[in-house]
Amino acid sequence: MTDAPPVIIAEGLTKRFNDFIAVDRLNLRIEKGTVVGFIGPNGAGKSTAIRMLCGLLRPTAGRASVAGFDIAREPEAVRAHIGYMSQKFSLYGDLTCRENLRFFAGIYRVPHRELGERMHFAIAMAGLEGREDTLVRTLAGGWKQRLALGCAILHRPPVLFLDEPTSGVEPEARRRFWDLIHSLAAQSVTILVTTHYMDEAEYCNRIALINAGRLVAIGSPSELRQRNLGGALIELECTPLGGALIVLQQAAEVREVAIFGDKLHVLVRDAASIGQLKPFLEQHGIEVGQSRAISPSLEDVFVQLVLRPDAKERRE
Repeated sequence: MTDAPPVIIAEGLTKRFNDFIAVDRLNLRIEKGTVVGFIGPNGAGKSTAIRMLCGLLRPTAGRASVAGFDIAREPEAVRAHIGYMSQKFSLYGDLTCRENLRFFAGIYRVPHRELGERMHFAIAMAGLEGREDTLVRTLAGGWKQRLALGCAILHRPPVLFLDEPTSGVEPEARRRFWDLIHSLAAQSVTILVTTHYMDEAEYCNRIALINAGRLVAIGSPSELRQRNLGGALIELECTPLGGALIVLQQAAEVREVAIFGDKLHVLVRDAASIGQLKPFLEQHGIEVGQSRAISPSLEDVFVQLVLRPDAKERRE
């Protein structure tokens, strides 16, 4: 750790739309070269928070700075020092890869003497050598997203905001995209990324779990997995799965239950409660297969923190 100030700071950052609170007193401190994942359900406030940090939305209350610039007082300076990829693919399909890069280089005021070098880097990073004059609309999703990332970093910003960058992209292309993210972080670029994919959260240095506009937990993947969920977690095979879910939601010893693939993850009050589940389910006509105690995954932590009624914001 260094004594350098955080690159991104948010203190009590809030955004209201009439009576709706989209972001509720968000506190963040993100260090240089860190990859932070914003994880949360649809409507949790992730995209709204990013748009405020990009200087695109004025906060209702609180303050924040990005790369040393206040988002409310100096939004243009903020935008000059960041790269941004939105949820929706933002390049021009009727232009070639080369033409898109030239267009965004002009927007970001890339010096002409550096244009060739930076365009070459972006093309190589996207794996598009030999396709420079291909229309973007004909590219596969993974190539499009890597090209969009190349456009977003043409001006070498110290901070990069990625809003659902791999949504709808095939798994192999997603993995390659994350390789690019980490190569940028290794060059001291600070990256904040939103994602719906829990496996992608494992690639982040830190994870911020967001629900109903509030920060409910923040830490490294290992720190979050080690949280005390307030009971024992078991993996349970049942038939029918949906019926077992409904039955277990009524059991006094069950704190949380959720479907994970073809099994259930059940959070019970304590280890002694595990033996009570099989007879309880069988009394309700549920066939019970194997069961075993498991360590919580990131998805288990997320489900428990988001679903519990007393979820609180964790302040740094």
